[in-house]
Amino acid sequence: MDLLTTLVEKGLRRELPTREEALAVLATSDDDLLEVVAAAGRVRRQWFGRRVKLNYLVNLKSGLCPEDCSYCSQRLGSKAEILKYTWLKPDEASRAAAAGVAGGAKRVCLVASGRGPTDRDVDRVSKTIEAIKGENEGVEVCACLGLLSAGQAERLRSAGADAYNHNLNTSEGTYGDITTTHTYADRVDTVRQAQSAGLSACSGLIAGMGESDDDLIDVVFSLRELDPDSVPVNFLIPFEGTPLAKEWNLTPQRCLRILAMVRFVCPDVEVRLAGGREVHLRSMQPLALHLVNSIFLGDYLTSEGQEGQTDLDMIADAGFEVEGAGTTTLPEHRGGGCASVCGGSAESGAAEVPAEVPAARTDLVAVRRRGAGTDLAPNA
Repeated sequence: MDLLTTLVEKGLRRELPTREEALAVLATSDDDLLEVVAAAGRVRRQWFGRRVKLNYLVNLKSGLCPEDCSYCSQRLGSKAEILKYTWLKPDEASRAAAAGVAGGAKRVCLVASGRGPTDRDVDRVSKTIEAIKGENEGVEVCACLGLLSAGQAERLRSAGADAYNHNLNTSEGTYGDITTTHTYADRVDTVRQAQSAGLSACSGLIAGMGESDDDLIDVVFSLRELDPDSVPVNFLIPFEGTPLAKEWNLTPQRCLRILAMVRFVCPDVEVRLAGGREVHLRSMQPLALHLVNSIFLGDYLTSEGQEGQTDLDMIADAGFEVEGAGTTTLPEHRGGGCASVCGGSAESGAAEVPAEVPAARTDLVAVRRRGAGTDLAPNA
């Protein structure tokens, strides 16, 4: 397809596609899906090799949010039967973070429900950051606390935070249909505050809320202009008890096209496959690794994810590798090193290390004890 050839060439040059080209990716047919994934995969490998960064969520304060974001199970008036609790103590949060780090997570994301933190909340989170970093050498910490007030980003940075997450979620034109208690401009302002304070900005979107293709292009192009280092792509989890509970608009194929479009528009940033991947991609999750270079390990804020070991097995089986703590995620021009992406050691003449023979996976083999020859029903 001429379209895909053009998009790959632009992605390798970090050149922005046209709006028409991005829309055309979303409009491709299921017959062309593997070609789309392969093309976007070339761009992904150019900037990130076959590495997958693992991130781990710690929900510091769950539920009881005064905001009315329609997609959120923690929103004002939500009837979703989620866990509700007030702030975790620093040592409790540190223990929770340690589980993710032990599973291979390179970044811990500290999230708290609410409109935004008070100064006391920032003090509390600062102590939590210090506790986590004191127990886990080299771990990255990202805070996600809502809308920031003046000076709070700087205080988080001083406490050791590496990044701040605040998603745009949807297009500016439709934002008022999703949330009324704050504005799209409020969100943009918080991302810019984080950047100004020297924090790595993390900002993404939620797909599947009934938006149009034009809405998706609008928000992704806005993210490209805002230029965060990380772009999480969430797929709506339609919680019962929320206004969007009936919005089941996504197929695995649609999700893959959205991820490919994001990769073409944001070729050299950390594109993270976030909430909803198990719900909507299902058995096609491994294909998404050819498009994204980052995922969350294990559970999310209020919903369960796959078992951590299942995520690790998926990465290995798809031919990818977990990004190590000593590896810089972003390519050199964005502040990271290039050797791990470009194969610097091989080019410098270092001897190649033979691939290890996979260990026997005896856990995959189970003796049949149902069906023919037994008193139990078969599993068909």
